[in-house]
Amino acid sequence: MFLYILGPVALWFLYRWFKESKRVPNKGDKYVYITGCDTGFGNLLARHLDQLGFRVIAGCYTEKGEDELKKMTSDRLTTVHLDVSDSESVKQAAAFIKDLVGEKGLWGVVNNAGVALPSGPNDWFTIEDFKPMLAVNLFGVIDVTLSVLPLIKKSRGRVVNVASVFGRISAFGGPYCISKYGVEAFNDSLRINMAPFGIKVACIEPGFFKTNVTDMGLLKNNVKKLWDRLPQDVRDAYGLDFYERSMAEVGETFRMLSDRNLMKVVSCMEHGISAVHPRARYSPGWDAKFLWLPMSYLPSCIADRLLFFFSGPKLKISSQ
Repeated sequence: MFLYILGPVALWFLYRWFKESKRVPNKGDKYVYITGCDTGFGNLLARHLDQLGFRVIAGCYTEKGEDELKKMTSDRLTTVHLDVSDSESVKQAAAFIKDLVGEKGLWGVVNNAGVALPSGPNDWFTIEDFKPMLAVNLFGVIDVTLSVLPLIKKSRGRVVNVASVFGRISAFGGPYCISKYGVEAFNDSLRINMAPFGIKVACIEPGFFKTNVTDMGLLKNNVKKLWDRLPQDVRDAYGLDFYERSMAEVGETFRMLSDRNLMKVVSCMEHGISAVHPRARYSPGWDAKFLWLPMSYLPSCIADRLLFFFSGPKLKISSQ
């Protein structure tokens, strides 16, 4: 009986592997626009696609990022200054790309640029704290995509949006999960809208990976600033030792869950761009596959208890 089940499952995985192994031809004629290429996933992807023969347009926030990327890549790669939170910068980059690609159109855009801080309990924030991250992680994704979508329609190409597994389940407070939930919604609606045009839209949902945006030093400094500015009554409610305990437990969680192999994410991005049959969703990272995604399908009463367990120091609020 076991073999009757195992056989079809094995055949299905073999079929999927064969189907997904096919790559698009003529990579040298295909332009791919990537945001957030100064460091991290975007930088690695730009270099990787350049090595594969694609014509990469790398959006960098700093001149230093542009200069260093040019030194490590071929003359097929072109850099462009880009601040995804500034619509004027997005428009200028799109105009530059339109002149560069001409009638060939743009094969793909990878919306990689993003920030992860600030992060903390929601009642530590004001509404103004939410706006900068939403401007980058959500509105930037929408703005960049819409700015080059006519060029992608010409080539019947690809849109790859980098969300997060925390766009499927909110494991902590602050604007990050909210921004990634928004990316998921935009991605899903865009995938349906663009299907008649032959455009394929993919979403990358990584778990914890050790990058600049998840650096523990930056996280500690960020949380310390939030803690220090809180009114005394809020700090009293959480407990005066909450900051120290939270940093110790969050640090341990990062140590256990963070994956250092960034190529797991980059390979998913590359597959979304170069495969003949890309997936609609990719979930790189063992924690994404075996912890957060399964948890997102559980009943809320169970998921909440598990999230409470993983969320750091526990509060014991006495009733008045």
